[in-house]
Amino acid sequence: MQANSRPVTSPQPDVHPRLVETVLRHRAQPFRKPVAEHTATAYAAARRAWGGCTPLILDTGCGVGLSSLTLAERHPDHFVIGVDQSLDRLSRGKPQPLPANCMLVRADLVDFWRLLLDDGVRLAQHWMLYPNPWPKPAHLQRRWHGHALFPELPRLGGVLELRTNWETYAREHALALSVLTGEAPDVERWQPDACLTPFERKYRDSGHALWRVRADLTGCAAAPR
Repeated sequence: MQANSRPVTSPQPDVHPRLVETVLRHRAQPFRKPVAEHTATAYAAARRAWGGCTPLILDTGCGVGLSSLTLAERHPDHFVIGVDQSLDRLSRGKPQPLPANCMLVRADLVDFWRLLLDDGVRLAQHWMLYPNPWPKPAHLQRRWHGHALFPELPRLGGVLELRTNWETYAREHALALSVLTGEAPDVERWQPDACLTPFERKYRDSGHALWRVRADLTGCAAAPR
């Protein structure tokens, strides 16, 4: 990727005024959308590959999967599942075969989260690396922290790390987590030495301000089995 990316621009100058209201409304209402069959099949295969005997890392929206490979190399005693909805992205050039402790899965992310929750799975780490910012104010509920299932995610436990090149997204994410957990994670300026994703490298080399939010959710109540 060439280092010519434009910073995120938005008519929304600050945290969305309806963010807290949206998070609380979603927490009060069960999410009942049926799970897509292709995701249920992919989840079953990933569950078998993992086996449940090693700590689990989830790479949400892994794109081409290079971040998943890097995480697998850094944590050889963990199993890494990278999930993305795009088969095209997942199919782009990576070394084959993948490491034994890594699997890339084409699935609907929300459905995959629900299946993990229903299974009572507890994560060691959960990564959200440069999600689509959806910067228009009307698109709040397309951001991960504005999604109807987000209030359930703390029950997956582990350390959740978001990275983004839009400060407002990071601040909203931190606020949503504080509403749900009672703990306010820090919003930090972030300058990586070794980039986890092609987008992180592109944004860094384009001179963007990068931000991260780390939240230790280990103490959150476990999901019911």
